[in-house]
Amino acid sequence: QVQLVESGGGLVQAGGSLRLSCAASGRTFSINVMSWFRQAPGKEREFVAGINRSGFSTVYADSVKGRFSISRDNAKNLVYLQMNNLKPEDTAVYYCAAKAYGVVTTTLQYDNWGQGTQVTVSS
Repeated sequence: QVQLVESGGGLVQAGGSLRLSCAASGRTFSINVMSWFRQAPGKEREFVAGINRSGFSTVYADSVKGRFSISRDNAKNLVYLQMNNLKPEDTAVYYCAAKAYGVVTTTLQYDNWGQGTQVTVSS
């Protein structure tokens, strides 16, 4: 059993930055892959970025490459999403997701999900 709690969302102007955090608790030793997804109103949930336990494997959606950076602190059971040069189209609820095995994947096949944190980017 793993619990995930996101934080760090809020309102920011276009071009600004935010850092999202995801705190994992419970059976954190079972986590290999952690990823961020987002969902805007009326749209499907989409993959944003993912990272494996070592941190050597990272995957980014084309829409955020060069602007977002994912990292994790295994000792503190935290994963971060640094978001720079934010655009209005980045507005969405951002979700943290985790799974025990395998590589970073862009599908919704993850074992655990957080409750989400709202990110709103104004123009």
